[in-house]
Amino acid sequence: MVLTPSTMMELGSPAPDFSLPDTNGKTVSIGDFKDANALLVMFICNHCPFVVYVADELARLGRDYQPKGVAVVAISANDIRTHPADSPEKMKQEKSAKGYVFPYLYDETQEVAKAYTAACTPDIFLFDEEKKLVYRGQLDDSRPNGDLPVTGEDLRRALDEVLAGRPVPADQKPSIGCNIKWTPGNEPAYFGG
Repeated sequence: MVLTPSTMMELGSPAPDFSLPDTNGKTVSIGDFKDANALLVMFICNHCPFVVYVADELARLGRDYQPKGVAVVAISANDIRTHPADSPEKMKQEKSAKGYVFPYLYDETQEVAKAYTAACTPDIFLFDEEKKLVYRGQLDDSRPNGDLPVTGEDLRRALDEVLAGRPVPADQKPSIGCNIKWTPGNEPAYFGG
């Protein structure tokens, strides 16, 4: 397991476009969320111990914030040839098992992950109503094998600020997780490719 921090995309950046299949084969696009109060994009996968550790909280976040007008979407971009546990069929099973109420999309070409400068799982990006980046960073201070409970505190604070129309503080800690499993030869420059 390689510990990889998020790249910390520049705050104020516009949300990169995406149009990807969900676990039922339906295409989900960023345009589907044009009326949302905020857009939360999370790069996750099924097998990463960091995601496994926080998966229940990710499910709770979806249940708590989608009714408040936050569009939530998760994207897996791992190479399934080397990590078959992250295949679309396994994603469908994971979505059901974890109770994700948000779309779980598969980025086979990894182009969307590159557009977001995603580096790890989980890698979290929160955009305001105008689809400008206001938060990128960790869910909270908890880590697998640590002694802090999973609360989602950092992300929940950012979501609450956005929904209240207040600025999100710019002092944000990067997410830490497993690196995205890039297809050989497809590694982005920011990842050392």
